[in-house]
Amino acid sequence: MTLSHVSMSFRFIRTDAYVRAMTEKRIVMTEFGTCAFPDPCKNIFSRFFSYFRGVEVTDNALVNVYPVGEDYYACTETNFITKINPETLETIKQVDLCNYVSINGATAHPHIESDGTVYNIGNCFGKNFSIAYNIVKIPPLQADKEDPISKSEVVVQFPCSDRFKPSYVHSFGLTPNYIVFVETPVKINLFKFLSSWSLWGANYIDCFESNETMGVWLHIADKKRRKCLNNKYRTSSFNLFHHINTYEDNEFLIVDLCCWKGFEFVYNYLYLANLRKNWEELKKNARKAPQPEVRRYVLPLNIDKADTGKNLVTLPNTTATAILCSDETIWLEPEVLFAGPRQAFEFPQINYQKYGGKPYTYAYGLGLNHFVPDRVINPSYLILE
Repeated sequence: MTLSHVSMSFRFIRTDAYVRAMTEKRIVMTEFGTCAFPDPCKNIFSRFFSYFRGVEVTDNALVNVYPVGEDYYACTETNFITKINPETLETIKQVDLCNYVSINGATAHPHIESDGTVYNIGNCFGKNFSIAYNIVKIPPLQADKEDPISKSEVVVQFPCSDRFKPSYVHSFGLTPNYIVFVETPVKINLFKFLSSWSLWGANYIDCFESNETMGVWLHIADKKRRKCLNNKYRTSSFNLFHHINTYEDNEFLIVDLCCWKGFEFVYNYLYLANLRKNWEELKKNARKAPQPEVRRYVLPLNIDKADTGKNLVTLPNTTATAILCSDETIWLEPEVLFAGPRQAFEFPQINYQKYGGKPYTYAYGLGLNHFVPDRVINPSYLILE
């Protein structure tokens, strides 16, 4: 890419999921919303007993590509990432992150610092077999030229509010000094995951459910001290896929998010059965779905001498509030930076190399008429002041 020219090439990544599907001419490994097709060569008894061989996790790397040292990896949201040649797009090898750190899956939106350090988050089994969320650090390439992934380590562990139902995590926030994890009411039911998948077949989204009373919890960890803060932040329910940016401002953290209001999982409206309905019915269903908003939350870091019931946000130029409650939680109300009606600002991008984790002005994203593609909308941008 130059100032006047952009070139592009594409190629299917030869993951195990892709190779087996092409060889057997069917979906062999269950995906996020698609169940594997049973082997037509097996009889009914063979198919039944094959379900007890354990959950086969996909490596279908269809979400993102990111650098680790001098290498590039394509990824989805499982524990598998796929090393590729960035010049030819040839597939080199599959890497299982479970071989290096305690993690059952990882997001497809890691943070990469200026020195090449990679941070990511994923769920794991914590103390007493309960679920937790691990922050994984992959160091930059060292003088010994060893694979940085072999030096991966867990630096912080966030507890899970529900012992056997972790929240779906798609991204997280990072600044030079802090890590921000947003725990939403969209949950993965592990019992359903193991039983439904193993016994009669299900896909990932079949195992999702929403907690109607939980709301949202925001957790902060001190990155340098590798320790979770005791501050307990909460707010009303929303779905979250993408953080826009997070940065520090004096004794506050600014967290900008692309939110979908409510506890119901927005993906529930994206089944093919819904999308194949007539146009008017489709738009009618879209109006029932969670509504999109771009929100700014302001999280006070120092609450030692704070008064109960008082707004702790003292920054100018924001309407976001943070109220210390009698139960020592901090109730957050956001500043709404952009709202429709039914106009979504999603898949956000910023000048990440220069402004990731720092104060910034511009965010770019895809403009959607809710999630229904009934018009072509130019990529849009927000001016954040």
